[in-house]
Amino acid sequence: MKRVLVVDDEPLLRRQIAEIVAGYGFDEILEAENGVQAVEIATHQEILLVVMDVGMPVMDGVSAAEKIGKVRPVPIVLVTANTEAGTIERARLAGVMNYVVKPVRAEQLFAAVDLAIHQFVELSSLRAEVDKLKETLAARKVIDRAKGVLMKRGMDEPEAFRRLQKLAMDKRKSLREVAEAVLLTEE
Repeated sequence: MKRVLVVDDEPLLRRQIAEIVAGYGFDEILEAENGVQAVEIATHQEILLVVMDVGMPVMDGVSAAEKIGKVRPVPIVLVTANTEAGTIERARLAGVMNYVVKPVRAEQLFAAVDLAIHQFVELSSLRAEVDKLKETLAARKVIDRAKGVLMKRGMDEPEAFRRLQKLAMDKRKSLREVAEAVLLTEE
């Protein structure tokens, strides 16, 4: 289910934003009136987008955006009348994807939401690729260390690698798991 969370302490503005984002094809529009409620909802619901006011009681939008980003990364668009450089910097550091200045116009919000979602998808893809590369590098280091152990036992490098590959195939384990086992036997 595609859900969007609209957060504003002013019910009329919240309703206006909800009506605008309803045109994007979301299945459900959830609403909150402050940052604490926003964090609570985002923590327990699968949200695809958050559109949130900056100036709210209890917890402001920037602080809520930061907390939401730590719990469950999601594209966040802030809506505010505040264009101070310090607030914009806080928003950027909190992981906010876009910023819309009040009064909100539908075409302005549409562009901000579209950019935020696309930036988020791209960033998520890059993070996944970095994680995969880190895992590959870590596995490569373990395999190289295991090859070193086998080379100490009299094998040359190609022979040690083939031995690890054969063990992995015979045991139906990954090359990394076999390399870790070889390293355990060395300890």
